[in-house]
Amino acid sequence: MDPTTDNAGTTGDAGTARASLESLRAEIAKAVVGQDPAVTGLVVALLCRGHVLLEGVPGVAKTLLVRALASALELDTKRIQFTPDLMPSDVTGSLVYDTRSAEFRFQPGPVFTNLLLADEINRTPPKTQSSLLEAMEERQVTVDGTPRTLPDPFLVAATQNPVEYEGTYPLPEAQLDRFLLKLTIPLPSRQDEIDVLTRHSEGFNPRDLQAAGLRPVAGPADLEAARAAVAKTTISPEITAYVVDICRATRESPSLTLGVSPRGATALLATSRAWAWLTGRDYVIPDDVKALALPTLRHRVQLRPEAEMEGVTADSVINAILAHVPVPR
Repeated sequence: MDPTTDNAGTTGDAGTARASLESLRAEIAKAVVGQDPAVTGLVVALLCRGHVLLEGVPGVAKTLLVRALASALELDTKRIQFTPDLMPSDVTGSLVYDTRSAEFRFQPGPVFTNLLLADEINRTPPKTQSSLLEAMEERQVTVDGTPRTLPDPFLVAATQNPVEYEGTYPLPEAQLDRFLLKLTIPLPSRQDEIDVLTRHSEGFNPRDLQAAGLRPVAGPADLEAARAAVAKTTISPEITAYVVDICRATRESPSLTLGVSPRGATALLATSRAWAWLTGRDYVIPDDVKALALPTLRHRVQLRPEAEMEGVTADSVINAILAHVPVPR
């Protein structure tokens, strides 16, 4: 973007960047009804250079949400439809023989983008799922021994259907831990569903976001300015200890076989910091930690089978821990 333009968010100023990112909700609402928490989660992930797992039943606008975000942020985006026969090279790219030069050249895969939509990631076998591991963690792809750097910003937004649906492969713990946030996309309320149908009856086409009135309201310059401001957000020793106590409590919970790792504790600190900055503060408070605890930690714990049979969920365990861990004053 040209820094001399007058559009919001193009100057790189932190205050302007915050205003631009806050306007994303209203812009994306032109295409997606009633998913403000998911929009906020995606923005937090971008600020933290993390990745997002979107879970929900088919037909709740998971794919549309990611496409609308890319359009509003003026980011390059690509989509991969994960299927049982998808190969790792279909994700990362591969060497192809160029008959004109009589040499092999690298053909980049769809992972070389700013915002990668990995659609129905749990419909492909673990071998192909793991092809995203290096890209997500190292921000690069290694093909034929040569590492190739991915663009910045880079975010994987992976959608998945609940694992009880037939024909799905649950993501392994090693890959789940690479996702900064797991956002659940619920079925819309009655009024939201009426609004969706009304829009469609009036001619809304989810494949044509430009016709829906979506326009870029922020861009890469805003993200850079915002990330720099988030990095300066103050975290007191008491807040750090509070995050550690929450994560350690998950390791001692009788309902869990797997608690939150130190990587998860680092993630919760980062997302709390980003949320504090988005809400207009330059310091983190306990409420910031509580607000981001569920999306940051729910996919990093594993329930005991007997607890699962009794109807216990990861969210209920984490909520119970938040209710019992002393809050710093």
